[in-house]
Amino acid sequence: MAHVQSITALPLLDLAQLDGSPQQRRQFLDELRLAARHIGFFYLTGHGIDRDLLAQVQQQARAFFALPEADKRAVGMLNSPHFRGYNRAASEITRGQPDLREQFDVGAEREPLPAAQYPAAWARLQGPNQWPPALPQLKPLVLGWQQAMTQMALRLLRAFAQALSLPENAFDALYGDKPNEHIKLIRYPGRHAQQSRQGVGAHKDSGFLGFLLQDQQAGLQVEVEEGRWIDAVPRPDTLVVNIGELLELASNGYLRATVHRVVSPPVGSERLSLAFFLGAQLDAVVPVYQLAPELLRDAHGPESDPRNPLLRDVGWNYLKGRLRSHPDVAQRFYADATLPEALSA
Repeated sequence: MAHVQSITALPLLDLAQLDGSPQQRRQFLDELRLAARHIGFFYLTGHGIDRDLLAQVQQQARAFFALPEADKRAVGMLNSPHFRGYNRAASEITRGQPDLREQFDVGAEREPLPAAQYPAAWARLQGPNQWPPALPQLKPLVLGWQQAMTQMALRLLRAFAQALSLPENAFDALYGDKPNEHIKLIRYPGRHAQQSRQGVGAHKDSGFLGFLLQDQQAGLQVEVEEGRWIDAVPRPDTLVVNIGELLELASNGYLRATVHRVVSPPVGSERLSLAFFLGAQLDAVVPVYQLAPELLRDAHGPESDPRNPLLRDVGWNYLKGRLRSHPDVAQRFYADATLPEALSA
């Protein structure tokens, strides 16, 4: 792996190498560890997600965004205490500024947790999704894609454990039978010259791993070192993978959750992104895993932004991000919620 100052493009990893010879497997694990350590982002090929399925989800996402405004607003996130549903462009906030993107958020399709048994505010994050009646195929298709992505993501997460010289099942207890499965269907409209360039502002992701299926329109940028950004240009038949805060916490900062952003496309064009995020179950607490001595010397603790402190209590860490990004939903359903100060990493 090149020194960070010489990195001008994201590395390409092939997940199929896990099923190859012992040498190929070892090579993949080494490349995985180094990519996650030095950049926190990479392209993934050989992921096994059916190409036709991905194309169908893209088609349905475009069909959703083409619906009349009234149909989209009928499944608006403002209706959902679970932060599920549609947001019009400029309604989500990142670092205090509106993001010029419209999106549809989907989580794991589960029943709400009973408040008497789970009184913490983060427990309200679990619950059903909203689905537009005008697109009956959207629900089975997106949930089928969610299931396929979860299985692939868990396979990669176990590879991360091995890459860190931990037992393959080291992270299993953190996600159990209720991993946090979050999907965003995202459309970035073209911007006029006088509009903000912020498709989505600079941020880190809060879970274990993020996966992004891009279309042909560029826009995603990764901060490989402070103030220096590189383009994650679209590459056919790949997913862009990034490390989330949970892996940075679990590895005591050895792995890197990297700041990234999206620059809006120019007027007359648009950008479609399908994002899948794998995280831990809401009631998990992330421990610091004991790394091998040769890795431990490079684990200097996670980088916790005072404006966005990392929390080892998973439910609170997720809720913190949701409240900040969606102040309208926060005001409607979480006016009583306060984050415990003692939970910072």
